[in-house]
Amino acid sequence: MEIKNVLQISEAVIAILLSLVVLLQQGGGGLGTVFGGGGGDSYRSKRGLEAGLSRMTIFLAVLFVINSIALALVLSR
Repeated sequence: MEIKNVLQISEAVIAILLSLVVLLQQGGGGLGTVFGGGGGDSYRSKRGLEAGLSRMTIFLAVLFVINSIALALVLSR
């Protein structure tokens, strides 16, 4: 399997995972409202699962950019 194919497949997988993680992070209330939390405490810090999803989003976004640059470099040759 060529590096081009590996990068293209990983680009698609990362894009799907990034989309899912972003969709799990609901605007406003976050995951707390999904599991019965709520209230007006929207200015508190992220904790638990929300913090993990936030870190995962950043990680996947950086990975997506790096993979995109690598794919562009490979395809330009």
